[in-house]
Amino acid sequence: MHRQPLLQLLRQHVPADANEAAMTAQTIAFVEANPACFERSLQTGHVTGSAWILSPDPSTTNVPEEPKALLIHHRKLDRWFQPGGHADGNPDVQAVARQEAEEETGLTNLRLASPQIFDVDIHPIPARNEGTADAIPAHLHYDIRFQYFSNDQILLGENREVKNTQWVTLDEAERLSDSESISRMVRKSRI
Repeated sequence: MHRQPLLQLLRQHVPADANEAAMTAQTIAFVEANPACFERSLQTGHVTGSAWILSPDPSTTNVPEEPKALLIHHRKLDRWFQPGGHADGNPDVQAVARQEAEEETGLTNLRLASPQIFDVDIHPIPARNEGTADAIPAHLHYDIRFQYFSNDQILLGENREVKNTQWVTLDEAERLSDSESISRMVRKSRI
């Protein structure tokens, strides 16, 4: 029921390569097998939503210009990523991606590029606070990414989850993140 819209989007998704195809198949199997897949209380892993934000918005400018990507520096993981986060029970993963992007960047004028999934990634999250009452075991994020555009360059300052936000060239995005996940989205953005 509540998982069907996501499963439909996942089955319609056209992966960029064999690696993403495998992660898409694994995500479908995970969502089918876990009714609580949208809850972070599912300790083996859970669905998350992310936003790959590019500027300028090609629908508002005729000037060809290489886009810039918006990255956040994640406070707990001390790495650069695209904005995103936990679904916390919300099965509308695109809405999750947008909400997380707005909260983490301060941008509110985001335009969804397509209602289709832009990218699928599965990545491990390390254990935190081991041996304490609020310990979080190592688990997987089944990350569903949507592409957005924004012409707004004004960003929110630091918040509790984000140390920094930056508009960067696509080349800089690859260097800052040093992640195949980001590199794949960069390659998709250049097509």
